[in-house]
Amino acid sequence: MDVAMGIGKNKGIRRIDPRRPFTVNAGGLKRIVLGEVGAGDDGRRRLLIQSQSHQTAKPVRLAADVAPVKCLLAVAHSDRGTLDEHARQAVAAAALLADDVTEVVLLVFGDLNDDIAALGADRCIVLPQYGNHVFAPEAELAALSSLIEQLQPAHVFIPDNGIAGSDLGRRLGAAAADASIATCVVEIDKTGLAAYRQQGQFLARRSLANIILLEIDAVDARLPFLGRGQVADKLSAALAVAAGAAASAKAFLDLGCKTMAASQMELEEADFIVSAGNGVEDVVLFNSLANALDAAVGASRVAVDDGKFKRDKQIGATGKTVSASAYLAFGISGAVQHLQGIKDCRHVIAVNLDASAPMIKRADLGIIGDAQELMAALLDQVRQARNAAVAS
Repeated sequence: MDVAMGIGKNKGIRRIDPRRPFTVNAGGLKRIVLGEVGAGDDGRRRLLIQSQSHQTAKPVRLAADVAPVKCLLAVAHSDRGTLDEHARQAVAAAALLADDVTEVVLLVFGDLNDDIAALGADRCIVLPQYGNHVFAPEAELAALSSLIEQLQPAHVFIPDNGIAGSDLGRRLGAAAADASIATCVVEIDKTGLAAYRQQGQFLARRSLANIILLEIDAVDARLPFLGRGQVADKLSAALAVAAGAAASAKAFLDLGCKTMAASQMELEEADFIVSAGNGVEDVVLFNSLANALDAAVGASRVAVDDGKFKRDKQIGATGKTVSASAYLAFGISGAVQHLQGIKDCRHVIAVNLDASAPMIKRADLGIIGDAQELMAALLDQVRQARNAAVAS
């Protein structure tokens, strides 16, 4: 392995920009994404910048008449039917390294509702009985080993996320005596990969390993093409049998996960956040709704400055940056600083009386109405649903 002092540049696959640029104008918040490689005004080749609204249709990477002769395998765990950004990057790494005769196969432990083709996968095997909601390492390893034996992939890509993916990848490396493994990979291209050593002082480079565990942001998950997006039901059934046999012979008892109350979690770790702005007058009602929804509580700077919430609840450029799967905002107009704080949230729902508020335009779902009325109605609906569930 060659070791070089300092941080090297990734010459192959683009790494993701942690500060994804955006603009805020009368049309709302618009992401700026990288487009195709082309020639600039000076004739030099470069990645051209284009807005999402003007992207052309993406081509399918593998032509329909091509029969793949090689395979790259990506493995991921889903959370409530979707892959997080780290898992998407692992799939993207496989897709970007695949050539014209290589298919990308995706194995997902847990349900999957995402667009398989958009992820870059050509075939997908889904095992919904496993995933982050259960602890079944032997069953998952048996299913993965069985798939590797059938497909003989050149490389296996797994997110090195410190939880399920890291555990499964290292178990696979220990079980496969003749396979090489690389962990904590921060850079990768067709010529090799790199990982930090000695507390980040050195960037060690080596050839591509059979099992590759990628760190977050090692690859940009935004692909310029699509995969074939096929679902392999027969393979799923066969792997389920292999996993079931291993699960029946396990030597431990899974007692399940203990769910931490949302009020005890840091905002940066919360998956569901209910946030209040200046339009929230009834703080008691707001807190009751957050408690009923089992959601973490956030607030805008204006609401914090007014003394309605403590400073550690402030979200925005001068507060905390969050990445919740669902962000429900009541009475927040959407200052630029607040939009920066929620730029990584997956689904944003905003309630505001002003239809032209930047938060409404940023939201995936905007509701024009009074925050107090909607909070009371939603709280009533949640309580009725809880009572009905208990009665049944």
